[in-house]
Amino acid sequence: MPTKKPINDADEDWDVAQAALDAARRLPAGVERIEALKKAGQLRYDADRKRDGRSGPQEARVRPGEER
Repeated sequence: MPTKKPINDADEDWDVAQAALDAARRLPAGVERIEALKKAGQLRYDADRKRDGRSGPQEARVRPGEER
């Protein structure tokens, strides 16, 4: 019997964001759909950054041995 992989917070956030995007795509054309798509897109963007381990803007990162 296959075992389920434990879901971490980042994967759960991604699943929620994907579900929101799918729901927004099913809305009829109009202002509500546009706003829902924008919100779902932002959720997915945030979830993707969380999954990749990036919490802040890339510009804020400093490489080892590099000064700012």
